[in-house]
Amino acid sequence: MEVTRFSPSEISKLPDSPGVYRYFNEEGILIYVGKAKSLRKRVSSYFNKNQGVNRKTKRLVTEIKAIEITLVNSEFDALLLENNLIKQNQPKYNILLKDDKTFPYICVSNERFPRVYSTRKLIHSNGTYFGPYANVKVMNNVLKLINTLFTLRTCRFDLSEENINKGKFKVCLEYHIGNCKGPCEGLQSEEEYLKDIDQAKNILKGNLSIPKNYFKERMIEASTQLEFEQAQRFKEKLDMVDRFQSKSIVVSPKIADLDVFTIIADEKYAFVNYLRIKNGTINLSQTSEVKKKLNESDEEILMLLLVQLRDQYQSSAKEVLVNKPVSFVSENFKTIQPQIGDKKKLIDLSLKNALFAKKEKYAALENVKDKGNRVLKQLQSDLQLKELPTHIECFDNSNIQGTNPVASMVCFKMGRPSKKDYRHYKIKTVVGPDDFGSMKEVVGRRYKRLVEENSPLPKLIVIDGGKGQLNAACDALVELNLYGKIPIIGIAKRLEELYFPGDQFPLHIDKKSEALRLIQRLRDEAHRFAITFHRDLRSKNSFQFELENVKGLGRVTVDKLLKEFRTMSKIEAASTEELIPIVGEARARLIQNFFQQKEQKK
Repeated sequence: MEVTRFSPSEISKLPDSPGVYRYFNEEGILIYVGKAKSLRKRVSSYFNKNQGVNRKTKRLVTEIKAIEITLVNSEFDALLLENNLIKQNQPKYNILLKDDKTFPYICVSNERFPRVYSTRKLIHSNGTYFGPYANVKVMNNVLKLINTLFTLRTCRFDLSEENINKGKFKVCLEYHIGNCKGPCEGLQSEEEYLKDIDQAKNILKGNLSIPKNYFKERMIEASTQLEFEQAQRFKEKLDMVDRFQSKSIVVSPKIADLDVFTIIADEKYAFVNYLRIKNGTINLSQTSEVKKKLNESDEEILMLLLVQLRDQYQSSAKEVLVNKPVSFVSENFKTIQPQIGDKKKLIDLSLKNALFAKKEKYAALENVKDKGNRVLKQLQSDLQLKELPTHIECFDNSNIQGTNPVASMVCFKMGRPSKKDYRHYKIKTVVGPDDFGSMKEVVGRRYKRLVEENSPLPKLIVIDGGKGQLNAACDALVELNLYGKIPIIGIAKRLEELYFPGDQFPLHIDKKSEALRLIQRLRDEAHRFAITFHRDLRSKNSFQFELENVKGLGRVTVDKLLKEFRTMSKIEAASTEELIPIVGEARARLIQNFFQQKEQKK
């Protein structure tokens, strides 16, 4: 395969051949991987101004600074390579499946007298792995069946022939209760033990007919030798496999091994269901939810997940049923879109699972939305508001020992933080620690600006404080002719009391009320936002003040540095060579010495 790099202006040089293209941003980070029958036509479509592309794709195109391509022999080879590159690099504009590292496997170890156990670590050199299992309960049921049917060891001893002959190990409780035949003391031959392992592997592969025939033959053999108790034990094991098989959905004895993939999608999400059929029985059903990133087509998503899930679940089925046409051709399997018969019923069953997943997803989203509306309706009822408080703003002051007085305003929309609307305020007109004056200033500044900009006003204002702060905020609204037009309340910190303008007595809401918890969240968020700003401001001013008082420096020098480097942290990180052009060599060394001494004192 050949790898070449192009700039966006060199698209015409791309070959008219199948392959994979990779987009890189200005920092050289891979942001998107795609496949194409014709690289030139596909990549050109992104940059074609006449092409009706969506907003997300336009954003992707603005970030593309370099293009790499890899030529392959066929479209299916391109799909496989695309799948591998997406899993390895996880570009931000590609749809991604949940990492399968969290799913457990069943491992049959490579040891002498192999063990069968569950694990989440996939180390191929340790043994043969089966899975992954999307449902841990299903995996545990399989393990329980194997451990009941066969007498396999659970210890981790190194059962080499040399160790057994030396008598290094003694049988444990598992031997005495009949769950192990004691290979550690040479009480079971390796040949006999491996027969059980072979049958266990057949169960893990889904080939239940083989262990069923095995137990049936052993049962008949025992009965002909008049060993009726032994025959009864084999019969019980045969019945156990039958019961286990009956828990799976039996499709049809005429259908061998195949995979079923169906997709249901809308503008935001796609739901792909995967059914795996072994010997006419469904032994796996999983629905994957995909959040679309660039309005990918159903065929693109179906092809990608088809390859990923078959690889993830180690499927070797030669036939794949789909509900949407798939254009690529593979030597390993063929895709069929059945219209009638048992295979069409399988498609319908798979679609039913995908549709159920979609309904569950949107029901969950609706529940979240309903919860938000429920809380807001409760708040509207508790405060007797005329309108639903879909837009709430909360104010808080912060000053410690009278220094650096600041204020904050946080905004909640539909009951959730709208952080892009948060605001910090440095107090300008008030001298000293005057909470009432500071509150009046910031409330006045906030709503004077909204009125001048003709921006939407909140449906509720919350003031962090008691009657004094509330009255100060009301004075600001009166001056702006907004008093009475916007509901406003104050919340006292000690008893969580709510104050209304002009009311002598506070309102007490049930402490377990969701409406009160929403107001508390607003108050706490405003307090956190103000404290953080105040802390940063104090730290900056403290450093700046100390630097100004260094002999040989002064406010003019510090102002020059701040104008060039913007922050004190960047001044501290600057080298002597970077400081000399701005303040000269002598002052540069004074600044370096100042920061070194500060570091030594820490």
